[in-house]
Amino acid sequence: MPLAYAEAGQPQIIKKIGGNPEVKKHIEDLGFNVGGEVSIVSSLGENLIVKVKESRVAVSDELARKIMV
Repeated sequence: MPLAYAEAGQPQIIKKIGGNPEVKKHIEDLGFNVGGEVSIVSSLGENLIVKVKESRVAVSDELARKIMV
């Protein structure tokens, strides 16, 4: 399921990153890697605050739909 639909506070494992090569590179540059752990901290409107690799990152709903957990 896309990260955008995951339950807040529950650790998830990234299974796949979708999108074109530019989008995949951008997502990976933010710290999201297949096999890595990610969890939603909170949601603010169309954006999500996500904890990945001991950092908090804000991602748009559109990007969160490209990250499969």
